Amino acid sequence: MKKTIAILSTLDTKGDETAFLCAELKRLGPEPLVLDIGVVGTPGFTAGVSRESLAQAGGTPLEKLLEDPDRETASPVMVAGAIAELTQRVKRGEVHGVIGLGGTQGTTSCTAVMRALPYGLPKVMVSTIAAGDMTPFVGVKDITMMFSVSDILGLNPFMRRVLASAAGAAWGMSLAEQTPITAPGEKPLVAMTNLGVLTDGARIAIDAFREAGYETIVFHAVGSGGRAMEEMMHSKIVGAVFDYALGEIADEVFHGLRAGGSERLTVAGKLGLPQVLCPGGTEHIGVLCQPHVVPDEWKRNKHVFHSPIIAAPRLTGEQMRMVAREIARRLENTKGDAYFFFPRGGMSRYATADGPLYDPESDAAFYDELSQHLPKTVEIVESDLHAEDPRFVREAVSRLVSLMER
Repeated sequence: MKKTIAILSTLDTKGDETAFLCAELKRLGPEPLVLDIGVVGTPGFTAGVSRESLAQAGGTPLEKLLEDPDRETASPVMVAGAIAELTQRVKRGEVHGVIGLGGTQGTTSCTAVMRALPYGLPKVMVSTIAAGDMTPFVGVKDITMMFSVSDILGLNPFMRRVLASAAGAAWGMSLAEQTPITAPGEKPLVAMTNLGVLTDGARIAIDAFREAGYETIVFHAVGSGGRAMEEMMHSKIVGAVFDYALGEIADEVFHGLRAGGSERLTVAGKLGLPQVLCPGGTEHIGVLCQPHVVPDEWKRNKHVFHSPIIAAPRLTGEQMRMVAREIARRLENTKGDAYFFFPRGGMSRYATADGPLYDPESDAAFYDELSQHLPKTVEIVESDLHAEDPRFVREAVSRLVSLMER
């Protein structure tokens, strides 16, 4: 089947560049489909999906937007229209990849559309700002950012090379074998969180799930990882959760580097997914710092340096109680049964008896607070082992397998 690559562009300002990109795609093989997300100005050529159509699909006729045009009003309408148009075409198998062109505003609009599209669909954003922090634009979606180096303002030998590369990238991605991420009737894909201080245990868990016939997808629990995992829950890509690393909640409470956001640890429970939880890495937070310098507000805490510029202060007993209450609060809406495995021997390798952050009294305070506030739908399983002990990990895996196979 002939591939179709959609192009998101403002044809009043990027008509020549878009036309060149279309020609390059046709030369490679796929058919281009241009969606004109511009509002003001005259399009350089006729788009496959006009700005009039997109504005209508976005909820406001173009003539209404043109009465008093401004980006703040028009952009959300055009983004909504492009999302509606592309979502339907992707579902019908009519679009096999997306390329966006833009500066600051174009990148904002194009990536907003891309974030609404499913995982696995090729997404290439040619952007004048792609050399900076792309977190607000990429979010937790599989968007490939391509720095245009020069402004996207007219064709020249360099810009032709950039656009040709973008065409080749999207076309090449579309040729990859399109195996489904999930397949009906197969065992659910198990999502698992991990931190570097738990990796030995994570490897044991992966092996144990594999032995039971399940595949795992592991997320680095540094904020973006937990959010990506929960986005995949919403997308029905994963069907069960081994939340092995909950440090993102501790960092959320104390504004650390790994903060997971307000929704973290709420999605699996609300969706009723089988889940087993472990407070891996919760005993410390991650803090950006000057090389080997602990920030003043954490100097009274035990600490270790995870890297020269990331300090890991150990939380005190009272601070651990605050984290426990927040974890319990986020699990209040948990549907169905879940298990919370508590390792009294240490929540990470930093906190074992021979580790630099060993503090059993603080661990006990955490457990005491958690046991008082955890909802009845989440059963605590207490263990004297540490979080990476193979016996602890295998028992946690076994409990999750039992929930999945009920």
